[in-house]
Amino acid sequence: MRRVVVVTFGRSDYSSGMPIMRALQQTAGLDLGVVVSGMHLSARFGRTVTFVEADGFPIVDRLELIAADDSAAASAVAVGEGTVRFARSLSRLVPDLLLLVVDRAELLAPAIAALELRIPVAHISGGDVTEGAIDNQVRHAVSKLSHLHFVALPEHAARLRQMGEEPWRITVSGDPALDLVETLPRLDRAAVAVALGVTLQRPVILLSHHPTTLGAADPAREIDALMNAVADFPGTFIATAPNSDHGYSAIEARLEQFASRPNVRLVTSLGQQLYFSLLAQADAMVGNSSSAIWEAPSFRLPAVDVGDRQKGRACTANVIHTPADTGAIRSALGRALTPDFRNGLRQLQNPYGDGHSTARIVSVLSQVDLGPALLQKRFVDLLTSGTA
Repeated sequence: MRRVVVVTFGRSDYSSGMPIMRALQQTAGLDLGVVVSGMHLSARFGRTVTFVEADGFPIVDRLELIAADDSAAASAVAVGEGTVRFARSLSRLVPDLLLLVVDRAELLAPAIAALELRIPVAHISGGDVTEGAIDNQVRHAVSKLSHLHFVALPEHAARLRQMGEEPWRITVSGDPALDLVETLPRLDRAAVAVALGVTLQRPVILLSHHPTTLGAADPAREIDALMNAVADFPGTFIATAPNSDHGYSAIEARLEQFASRPNVRLVTSLGQQLYFSLLAQADAMVGNSSSAIWEAPSFRLPAVDVGDRQKGRACTANVIHTPADTGAIRSALGRALTPDFRNGLRQLQNPYGDGHSTARIVSVLSQVDLGPALLQKRFVDLLTSGTA
């Protein structure tokens, strides 16, 4: 029996990890274990471990890894402490493969522990680019610490090869979260309204904004510009709480103030079914969430991407980029809400996934040779012009 341990830290990775965990449970010869950590275990961030429990996954360990406050120093300390906890946990669990999803800084903790323990790491979402977030460097670092790569786009695979990764280790799988777009039952508009406790008067606007952790952007100034821009728009706003990146408290405070309005509902975490159901009912998204780029195209949903957090990421025609400026955001959101813009997305196809990503990933995880060649990585030098 091949044991695969999956680590999940919060809602940002759970959407991609959940369909894989379900498939691993249903595949003969594979034994699934789930380690829950990070925001999942924090009451402040919705204690979303309850979603993991409700989905029936076998939780084999729960490891605290949350910063004491929203400072950069506290985040760094949390990763260090998390490395110690993951080293002890993985020493006890001894998985044949460790599966890590996406790009949050917390991933460094299990990746470093697994390196010392000689546990092969499979990583989802390598090769992507987000120049405005430290996730960018984390993603590349975890790729070098990993032994198998499942990427969303061919250009992501090319970047990993440029980083010296052997081609046989790389699978262009697509994003497994998108497998759920067609298979996960959706709530209708009335049920979404009941679940959120708000009347969904058009336009329905999903607002999701997180700290820009690289560059000169100040999270407080960014969220002020965004809030000032949307203040006079009619309709219903569904705002999601920020993640635990350093600088989140300024965004959290401003959103709580915004939520005092009767047409605004602030939620800590929606859960996958309600979130996809809301994407299907919404008229636009605004903020800097990766969901505007990865999931929204599957719903032909217009999205306004604010600031530099997602800078460098491949986008489709549903995304309107704008600086973190009140006037620019207001203008972009107004454009996104026009019938002409929405009608122009009718034929939009999402390049990040075709609904079969999970099958590709599980096939590799179940069949890859676990011998020495998997752990002993060879750096592939790329031939350049004039090189023999």
